Amino acid sequence: MPMIEGFRIQNYRALKNITIGKLWKEQQAEPLTPLTVVIGKNGVGKSSIFDAFGFLADCLKNGVEEACDMRGRGGFQRLRSKGVDGSIEFELYFKEDGNARPITYELAIDIDKTGRPFVARERLRQRRKGQKHGWPLSFVILDNGKGVAWKGESDGIQIEDESTLPMRLQELINSEDKEESRDMENVELEDNRKLGISTIGSLKQHPRISAFRKFIEDWYLSYFRPDSARSLPLAGPQKHLNSSGDNLGNFVQYMEREYKDDRLQKVLNKIASKIPGIDKIYTKETPDNRLLLCFNDQGFKDPFYSQQMSDGTLKIFAYLLLLEDPNPSPFLCIEEPENGLYHKLLEILAAEFRVHATGRKDASQIFVTTHQPHFVNALEPDEVWILEKGQDGFSTIRRASDDLLIGNMVAEGLPLGNLWYSDYLDAR
Repeated sequence: MPMIEGFRIQNYRALKNITIGKLWKEQQAEPLTPLTVVIGKNGVGKSSIFDAFGFLADCLKNGVEEACDMRGRGGFQRLRSKGVDGSIEFELYFKEDGNARPITYELAIDIDKTGRPFVARERLRQRRKGQKHGWPLSFVILDNGKGVAWKGESDGIQIEDESTLPMRLQELINSEDKEESRDMENVELEDNRKLGISTIGSLKQHPRISAFRKFIEDWYLSYFRPDSARSLPLAGPQKHLNSSGDNLGNFVQYMEREYKDDRLQKVLNKIASKIPGIDKIYTKETPDNRLLLCFNDQGFKDPFYSQQMSDGTLKIFAYLLLLEDPNPSPFLCIEEPENGLYHKLLEILAAEFRVHATGRKDASQIFVTTHQPHFVNALEPDEVWILEKGQDGFSTIRRASDDLLIGNMVAEGLPLGNLWYSDYLDAR
């Protein structure tokens, strides 16, 4: 199961400098759990953390300039932390599976003399096979679209003194020692507003970069809108539920095609059993080959269709159906799933998220932001990160399990969400 073990964000909105989980320079820290939840009051930066993942994915797909303008972000200057002149930076510490050597990806985005954002630096690092300690090898080093990349699965260069990096990079680019650099190739991107991993990762001779690129490409970030899910799209199966949910019927149609016998109906029955007031969910084909979702409400003989269902019912149905994807995304990112949901559904949903993240070989890592104590009641302290505003106006973050008192109170049977509601999780 691919896992993000740690993530660092610098100069992104209120997130001037936060780290969650484990990084290659912070090996003493505990990695992120399969289910990771960030909690906090309104305005502390939960949406910014969620959007940081979306921004990184958009940078890969569309380039950094377009990503800065997408989804109402308003451009680079509005994204960069107030009062800061430096670049927006991300560091992601990633394992392809439990036994794989971790890969560190570092990205810095800045603006040029014309005020347009560009990729200032990119770097990928990984330790040698069998190496458990020490500095990892850099196997991609790019500065303003120029640099070097190593082919294959293991080569790279070790640079312990970061101040020498510009000089060493230039030496590598100009190197004529073919024996030393036989697995290294010079890289010069045509467009420095595109990520190097997007271009280099499409080449077969760079399997490490390709795997990392595909991992980010396969992220699922939920921008689910019930009104979109009520639409009747054109007929035709679609492999995954999209971020807005407007292809809900197409996704069910794909599952019906892929699943054998009555497996889809078993999935729908399982979901129906978790939604209060719903007796049965089934599908009905229209004359033009579209698939309608039918919901049987308790006490009513005739079904309701998805176009008639409440926002909350559609939302919980979409989330639970997402967890049944035959080919799940490796990383699911969901912002405030509680909106529109009955509070007793939230602990059910949190439990289902954990079961999915930990109970399957092809599980997804799930990252959630919330401000709902009922959702947090179903969580363990090591799964929860508390985001707060510091006195300087920028966000700070800490893990709930780092507080020994909180850990002891949860161990005694006090729900974590109730403790949060009672202000026990506030900074003291």
